[in-house]
Amino acid sequence: MGSEWKWDCVTMDFVTGLPLTPSKKDVVWVYVSKIVRLHGVPLSIISDRDPRFTSRFLKKLQDALGTKLSFSTAFHPKLTDSRRD
Repeated sequence: MGSEWKWDCVTMDFVTGLPLTPSKKDVVWVYVSKIVRLHGVPLSIISDRDPRFTSRFLKKLQDALGTKLSFSTAFHPKLTDSRRD
């Protein structure tokens, strides 16, 4: 069974290497003014463990908005055996 609402659970990641603006807070305003304004607050967000997602500020913000934060597991590449069959 699919989600009842298209904005129930959102997966997020940051794009890096983009030019910075003087305020460096544009991502917050884009999130609020463009995404939340149009779609409402998601019930849950799944992200990696980037410090921007695990910061105290973002945790407090999501608590205030009622959004559950979940984090994906860390990447663990499979160890390969040096012997070849």
